[in-house]
Amino acid sequence: MDTDGRYPRWLWAPAGLGIGFLALPLLAMVMRVDWADFLALVTSASARHALTLSLRTSAASTGLCILLGVPLAVVLARARLRAGGLLRSLVLLPLVLPPVVGGIALLYTFGRRGLLGGTLDVLGWQIAFSTTAVVLAQTFVALPFLVLSLEGALRTANAEYDVVAATLGARPTTVFRRVTLPLVLPGLASGSLLAFARSLGEFGATITFAGSLEGVTRTLPLEIYLQRETDPDAAVALSLVLVMVAVGVIALTGRGAAR
Repeated sequence: MDTDGRYPRWLWAPAGLGIGFLALPLLAMVMRVDWADFLALVTSASARHALTLSLRTSAASTGLCILLGVPLAVVLARARLRAGGLLRSLVLLPLVLPPVVGGIALLYTFGRRGLLGGTLDVLGWQIAFSTTAVVLAQTFVALPFLVLSLEGALRTANAEYDVVAATLGARPTTVFRRVTLPLVLPGLASGSLLAFARSLGEFGATITFAGSLEGVTRTLPLEIYLQRETDPDAAVALSLVLVMVAVGVIALTGRGAAR
């Protein structure tokens, strides 16, 4: 037993195996990188187009996650709903579904022959296999990350401040804007970073709903998948770029949570 009795010492053995299981594949990838040509591989025209598209669409999907996710998180955390469990299950669903299933669902909703696609097509909006489809696919898989992070922050925040503000005559919208949101700003920031990271790494729903058109829908994960067949060195180099971005996002998220 540990000297202060907090946990058994033998837990270090399986914990070490877990750390190794996560770290060794990353180390193997780093060792496989062709460092002499790394810069050339990650700055090729196709790589630059894919990275630029990924950053643009991930930023757009993160904004959409904030627009939709903040109200949803507030409703889940503060409203008294009989179907609250069902609503939360619906929010969690993209976390457990294979992304390709999400892509199929989006295709049959917004595709030309989908539930809404026919009407949108008449109006001149063709969403499937477009950059907009990439943003929607990324939003579908990333939204739960922001909602769950913000809902947790809302549940742990002191709701008495909201009550005091309302007692002093502040309208609900004013309370939400001036009291509630500032209290949970770190949770919102962390959730937004997680949503951005998840959007940046999205593959299955994107290729199913948006396809792989260079400069239009071919994001960095899709470019990595294609390069894996033709240029493995480029695929490894681009994968490392994604890993570095993910590490940066995790570091920022940890700093936000610490505050």
